[in-house]
Amino acid sequence: MKKSAYFLAALLSGSLLVASCTNDKAADSTVTTTEDSATDAASGDMAGMDHSAMDHSAMGHDTAAPAGSSPQLVAMNEMMQKMHATKPKGNTDHDFAHHMLEHHRGAVVMADLELRDGKDATMRRMAEQIKADQQREIAALEAAATRLDNAPTNYQPNNPADPFTSKMQASMEGMMRNLPKTVADPDMNFNMLMTVHHQSAVDMARAELAHGKDIKLKELAQQMITAQEKEIADFKAWHNQNADKM
Repeated sequence: MKKSAYFLAALLSGSLLVASCTNDKAADSTVTTTEDSATDAASGDMAGMDHSAMDHSAMGHDTAAPAGSSPQLVAMNEMMQKMHATKPKGNTDHDFAHHMLEHHRGAVVMADLELRDGKDATMRRMAEQIKADQQREIAALEAAATRLDNAPTNYQPNNPADPFTSKMQASMEGMMRNLPKTVADPDMNFNMLMTVHHQSAVDMARAELAHGKDIKLKELAQQMITAQEKEIADFKAWHNQNADKM
């Protein structure tokens, strides 16, 4: 089996479709699709996937959400499925833009789920802010992805020793390693999973800052780091104050 897209090897998950939410009407539809897909996620059916671009031996564990999982966890798995399906081209800026697009779309779905199910005013306010920020950045990432479609190759996505490849892989492995055990409270699930989600985005953005060439995209990566590190701190502070929700 080929080892192209090695840094995505940790992303194997159940076969699900993730929907991006660009307006409130579309958001409602996405949330419904996410919830209805939970049972399918549990099956781990990978029938529609192209497995040729992954080295499954590097994975070490199954990431499919079990039956009855939190909708937030299902959304994370949907996001990872989409990222797995995004084949790297070999240009740091191009590949960062395409993978961060799916990462952001997953965050929008998770924010919509919190707005649907959550009760805590702080978590709902953060969900609204995250949705607005990530939708704005999605538009910028889409423009960058189109602009960079013919960008020259400048790294080796099939080489785990390549600096950019290794950093991107580490960002995903860290997310999988730190996935929390979900609980009954939807606000706490959003808090815990979005904290991990944000950290992986920060790690990916740092990889872009270190190895990217596109000035506009690197500026956007820095904006992501600044905003999401602050939100990570806010999430952790809320978590410490709401231990009873565990």
